[in-house]
Amino acid sequence: MTHILETVDLCKEFSGFRAVDTVSLKVREGDIHALIGPNGAGKTTVFNLLTKFLPASSGRILFDGQDITGMKPAPLARRGLVRSFQISATFPHLTVLENVRVALQRRLAPTFAFWLPGRVLSRLDGQAMELLEQVDMQDFAAVKAADLPYGRKRSVEIATTLAMEPRVMLLDEPTQGMGHEDVERVTRLIKRVAAGRTILMVEHNMKVVAGICDRISVLQRGAILAEGSYAEVSADPRVLSAYMGSETELEGAHG
Repeated sequence: MTHILETVDLCKEFSGFRAVDTVSLKVREGDIHALIGPNGAGKTTVFNLLTKFLPASSGRILFDGQDITGMKPAPLARRGLVRSFQISATFPHLTVLENVRVALQRRLAPTFAFWLPGRVLSRLDGQAMELLEQVDMQDFAAVKAADLPYGRKRSVEIATTLAMEPRVMLLDEPTQGMGHEDVERVTRLIKRVAAGRTILMVEHNMKVVAGICDRISVLQRGAILAEGSYAEVSADPRVLSAYMGSETELEGAHG
């Protein structure tokens, strides 16, 4: 299979501390690929390097075969590498529809001039509603984002990410802080929106990882410890040791 996103000996140092240590990651086109590991393993730092929110200390990043190591975040997003964040990032006082419309404006308008006249904005309503239907949020279109439960806000964020027409979606802890019902709904949503695109996700919930991911990379102390299918990595003694007593969580995810 084609590797759409790769890193080659990627490193990031902070005042002499190596947070990411010679990570060579290959994400296959069309896969749902998970990046897992204990707290402090460097997962979010890798995401920040991939999306250019942090500059790499050394190493290279390739997207669709092209070196993007020196690229800025905005042009990279326009090329199709788009991320979400751990913290909810909706506009709280805008409606759900308006939040998605802002994302459509950002993609369609030149540079940063995306505050367009009302008559232009209304033309985007149809596209915005189509995106909301993809994430089962069409019935919440007129609700202010601030009034949504947390799990529904995450669905809006996925819709705004889809508005950027991503080839690769990077989802940082998409089910963090959710109850069981929201976790199941968002998991189904991720599987649905993965059709025709690639997803790289950081996720702590091992049942989510076991249920939908094609391939898993395990980080420990900033370096890749193991890679493979969930069955392979969950049976690796090094992975079990890295989780320091979380073996039951890893093994229980098969159920």
